Amino acid sequence: MPSSPVSGLNARLSSDGRLLGHFPYPEADPKRMVAVAPGLLLLPDAARSFLEMELAAASEGIKLIPISAFRPISLQNDLFFNVKADRNQSSIERAQVSAPPGFSEHSTGYAIDIGDHSQPQTNLSPGFVHTRAYQWLRKNAARYQFMLSFPENNPQSVNFEPWHWRYEGNTESLRLFEPAQRLVHNTRSHQQR
Repeated sequence: MPSSPVSGLNARLSSDGRLLGHFPYPEADPKRMVAVAPGLLLLPDAARSFLEMELAAASEGIKLIPISAFRPISLQNDLFFNVKADRNQSSIERAQVSAPPGFSEHSTGYAIDIGDHSQPQTNLSPGFVHTRAYQWLRKNAARYQFMLSFPENNPQSVNFEPWHWRYEGNTESLRLFEPAQRLVHNTRSHQQR
């Protein structure tokens, strides 16, 4: 039996390369990153676009707050395994809300978690869907090349994360997220038959 691609995790890759619903992603070079807020980094194209989007939202009275951006695989390892243990979760339960290390969009430097300054209690929670920030993002984020990564009932079986957005505005990001896009497209095509 093949071993797991993640040490300490008893799970195998699916036929399309996913682990517990998540696609594999490389870790971006932190030296290439730029700050979108103190301690929060994105690759230059994503950072520039996020900052433009933040300004556009502010011009309409909505203050988008970057909560989490680039995460090295070592940090994702801690977030996955330590929180899993603290919450007494199985790997499958944990993977519904947090990617295993090496399988997080955050390690690419193109993903960001966004909150609403006026409703901080909704940060990183399903309640974010009821904020003005989320409504603004749903209407405008695509203009800045940001897409909701895990919508409701997504084919990756990851919990709905209205705060988690990924940048798809250059060739590198399109290449990285193409397997996830293909899965969505194939699922929609199958449902329409």
